[in-house]
Amino acid sequence: MKISHLEKDKKTGRVSFLIEESSPMFVNVLRRIMISEVPTMAIEDVEIRKNNSILYDEMLAHRLGLIPLKTDLKTYDMTSECKCNGEGCAKCTLKLTMKVTARSDQVITAEELKSKDPKVVPVHDEMPVVKLLKGQNIELEATARLGKGKEHMKWSPGHVFYKYMPVVEIIRQPKDAEEFARVCPQKIFDAKNGKLVVNKDKLMNCHLCGACVDLDPGAIKLNESNADFVFYIEPWGQLTVKQMVSEAFDIFDKKLDEFAEKVEKA
Repeated sequence: MKISHLEKDKKTGRVSFLIEESSPMFVNVLRRIMISEVPTMAIEDVEIRKNNSILYDEMLAHRLGLIPLKTDLKTYDMTSECKCNGEGCAKCTLKLTMKVTARSDQVITAEELKSKDPKVVPVHDEMPVVKLLKGQNIELEATARLGKGKEHMKWSPGHVFYKYMPVVEIIRQPKDAEEFARVCPQKIFDAKNGKLVVNKDKLMNCHLCGACVDLDPGAIKLNESNADFVFYIEPWGQLTVKQMVSEAFDIFDKKLDEFAEKVEKA
């Protein structure tokens, strides 16, 4: 298997890789582990002491639970694996508080959540929580813990997906190469000296829409590789892409070891 980095979007943090000489089973397992098995911190319990906003207590708690929190996997344990047996201690849970009174009509954001651990704070301070009118107030204490996406998507670290590597073949030269280059929505074709060529730098963008095939049936053949894949990871911000990948492979190794032990005992 060969892995090569393609590009990184600085705005969204999305990273893409080319995985060669692999299989659909492997890349899909990697995708599923990242989405559903890699743990992150999220608010699970909320004790609301004051709330005269327009939102019900349940809705306010739900919004708080969906705020992504930066996660420190080295400091915290899963509650199911903690020595406190899930009762909740400093090793597996974290307290966050919010106490605010509106001096004027204002939107309360995630910035008002104060964490006892400076390493675990909201990823986006500007994320809106609720709008308060002048004189309205909120006071609460929230408890965050590590969890996995398979429990609830609020614990999922990001959006992970892949596509088969497109294979584009020019069977015969079309009459109008420039028209072919123009009609492709991803601009993967170039017209050079009246001949149509595939732009290898843009080939990854092809999504096999078939616009070129419809223009002149038989001129272009579209296919997809069963061994090469374009892999995308777009983190929500709790973990970096490197942390997501590293943790996913560690989890994968543990699952393989557990499976091997059960096979030996069978």
